[in-house]
Amino acid sequence: MPLIHIENITRSFGSTHALAGADLSIERGEIVALMGANGAGKSTLVKILSGVLPADGGTVSLGGRPFAPRGPAEAAKAGVVTVHQSTDLIGAAGLTVADALLLNRFADRSTPFFVSRAGIRREAQSILDAAGFMLPLDRDFGELASADRQLVAIARALANRADLLILDEPTASLSGEESRRLFDILLGLRKRGLAILYISHRTADLEVIADRALVMRGGRVVGTFSRPIDFSSAIEAMIGRRLDAARPDARSATGPAIFEMRDIRLLPTGDPFDLSLHEGEVVAVTGVLGAGKSWLLHAIFGVTALSHGAMFLDGRPYQPKSAADAIAAGVAMAAEDRHRSSLMPPAWPGHSLSATISLPHLSKWYPRGFLVGGRERREAEQAIARFGIKAAGPLASVWSLSGGNQQKAVIARWEAEPSRLLLLDEPFQGVDVGARRDIIVAIRARTDRATLIATSDPEEAYEVADRILVIDHHVLRPAAGGIAAPFAIQGISA
Repeated sequence: MPLIHIENITRSFGSTHALAGADLSIERGEIVALMGANGAGKSTLVKILSGVLPADGGTVSLGGRPFAPRGPAEAAKAGVVTVHQSTDLIGAAGLTVADALLLNRFADRSTPFFVSRAGIRREAQSILDAAGFMLPLDRDFGELASADRQLVAIARALANRADLLILDEPTASLSGEESRRLFDILLGLRKRGLAILYISHRTADLEVIADRALVMRGGRVVGTFSRPIDFSSAIEAMIGRRLDAARPDARSATGPAIFEMRDIRLLPTGDPFDLSLHEGEVVAVTGVLGAGKSWLLHAIFGVTALSHGAMFLDGRPYQPKSAADAIAAGVAMAAEDRHRSSLMPPAWPGHSLSATISLPHLSKWYPRGFLVGGRERREAEQAIARFGIKAAGPLASVWSLSGGNQQKAVIARWEAEPSRLLLLDEPFQGVDVGARRDIIVAIRARTDRATLIATSDPEEAYEVADRILVIDHHVLRPAAGGIAAPFAIQGISA
């Protein structure tokens, strides 16, 4: 008997059929990958299993018994625990890591009213020890990087002794070493009989971790692939067509230099480096987590100060003191983790697709403070057509969109006004193959600017870039080994 059995599950939102008769089963001690393009129904299925949404029809059984939780707490009590891609609800600024690890227990009525700080630290440390993670217990949760927030979320889920653990893009913000440590933990849990539903767009993850892969499209499971998984066939089933050439034709840097960095040190220590970006170029910077990719982009965008060196934009000195200075000069940036950096909360005004696109341009579009919805609507309609955004319309809440369509909206906001340099920090994080290609096509269609992309995934860099640079310890260096032509992996000499 499978641990969880789902038969003919349906769920609609108005005229949109998010699930149209999905069927799947997961055995104890099995890691099953769930693949699918954004909008295929994965998130809706997970919300039903998590108790966030009820199904319209069909049946779900857990351990042979009907399973229809009325909330995440009831699902967790039954043994189904979900770790979502966004970790904003795991903790908040002002709480320590130890507090965040124990939030579930604080909400339990059986927990004593008075608890000691020493007791909280002891319990939190036991949770980390069981998970195999090392985190600073007294650090403010609000100061944690995305990777450490993800580790807190996973450690807390493991502490609930789940029968079924659902992981949504768990390695999206993790370094290679952290990912390997997580895989070791998950493989150990599998040996103990835990079932794991693993959602990821990273085929490298699935190749290591998955016993089977299920592919969703159009609200149904359209393919099952056993180990060794044929990912080419799985991706073709996912997007409903044969794979095209994955890599663009590299363009040579023949246009004028739009942006230059000379004798740069991001930190006081380390070798200086130069960087030159040309009109029409798409350049990717790759490296492990913490190597300095985001630091480099933040320095260019005026968020972080350079330790040494000078920058030039269109041949003129460029010294932004803030993001506003950078935007005024013609430099745009979509930061890492769109949920924290680019999207207005769903309860606030400005969470529609049109408002998301117009947000950084309000002072320019409406200098006298009078908002006229016509331009916002037109720009949103153009973005929907240009990027292939799947949305009910310009006024749809951006939070009603799938992850890939949210990311398209974030990048589309910087297409609404001309720019000379576009900075993208992990633009494909949590984005499926189909949406990733839509974004790549849109990025490469612009030849009137330079684009600099930071990504921790060499495969993504290979797909999008004309040149690939490698950063290590906050210094751009030549790569050891390489990605074959037509791309050059180029470290920039001092």
